[in-house]
Amino acid sequence: MTFGVLEGALAFGFAALGVALAMNLWRLVRGPGVTDRILALDTMVINVIGLIVLAGIAGGNGTSFEAALLLAMVGFVGTAAYAKFCLRGDIIE
Repeated sequence: MTFGVLEGALAFGFAALGVALAMNLWRLVRGPGVTDRILALDTMVINVIGLIVLAGIAGGNGTSFEAALLLAMVGFVGTAAYAKFCLRGDIIE
């Protein structure tokens, strides 16, 4: 059984994103302020998008890339809405 370059790169990518998600979770729980928690949540969304893309490459299906795109759009809107709520107290004016 051979271990190719692609499999090694995918394993490294999964491990690196797993460590990044753990560090973001730590910042989300222990963040000193609300802005740190917002940034940790936004970075977690980006890392999950990376995991979805890596899973799509590993599995060879194109559906996961569409899921990553949808998560990116929802994550952006969610982060913008949460930041606006923290600044002004309401989202819809």
